[in-house]
Amino acid sequence: MSETLDLLMAAPFWVAVLRIATPLVLGTLGVLMCERAGVLNLGIEGIMVAGAFAGWLAVYQGAGLWTGVAVAAAVGAVFGLLHGGLTVVLGLSQHVAGLGITLLATSLASFAYRVGFPKVETPPTIQPFEPMSWLPIPVLNEQTPPVLLALLGVPAIAWFLYRTPLGLAVRMVGENPAAAEGQGLNVVRLRLGAVAAGSALMGVAGAFLTLSAFNAFYFNMVNGRGWVCVALVVFASWRPGKALAGALLFAFFDALQLRLQQAGGGVFGVELPYQVYLMLPYAMAIVALVVMARRAAYPQALMKPYRQGER
Repeated sequence: MSETLDLLMAAPFWVAVLRIATPLVLGTLGVLMCERAGVLNLGIEGIMVAGAFAGWLAVYQGAGLWTGVAVAAAVGAVFGLLHGGLTVVLGLSQHVAGLGITLLATSLASFAYRVGFPKVETPPTIQPFEPMSWLPIPVLNEQTPPVLLALLGVPAIAWFLYRTPLGLAVRMVGENPAAAEGQGLNVVRLRLGAVAAGSALMGVAGAFLTLSAFNAFYFNMVNGRGWVCVALVVFASWRPGKALAGALLFAFFDALQLRLQQAGGGVFGVELPYQVYLMLPYAMAIVALVVMARRAAYPQALMKPYRQGER
């Protein structure tokens, strides 16, 4: 029992928690932006894969690390505009279009990798972001700059949504697009902009994996993180602050199961199969989602296509 408690108190454990949470924070903020405007974006898994590959490839070709982040954001925004064109402009099913985006983005990244590196057995590596050792804050000084970007993004998105006229307009088209149009707002443009911005954050979330957490592009490296982000938005009741808390909670259990497997000795001295450890973060995410979803106040126009002039 004491060994387990010592594990939870150790600084390296919390460093791992924050590192695991970072792509979840960025991805969840991206989903939140889309859904606040009334658009469900199930393309996040593929957009994260495409962002991870595009950012890594840009740096591998000689671009700077922040340029790689910008490239990943641009790729994410392009896929977001495609998704928005299908769902906002044409009014197609948001579920089907999102899954199609995931398949398209994942397949394009895989195809580009196979064409660009046909005879490579070991993924080529790059020099990733260095830790911010100059920062006089424990735990944070062992993280890379994109981690700080994700943390600062939470209050920035909250300020945008709740303290700016444009943020109010985005929330309005997600709640009552007819009323928004009655106020002279362009529902289509607002939704397209929100989906593009949210998808750009998803691309950056993927780029974090290749430019910061790792130093190469691997297939299946996103590993379902996109779907976790979709669940975390519901857990957070579509609020940025709660989204951060949800991402940290999931990361806590993910880091815990990794450390428990490495340390051995089980939980509080009780031996368990390793599959239980692997299941732990997802099981806790489901429990938290069930508890919080009952009280979640979702955007009223979410997943509802809107035609101009419709009442």
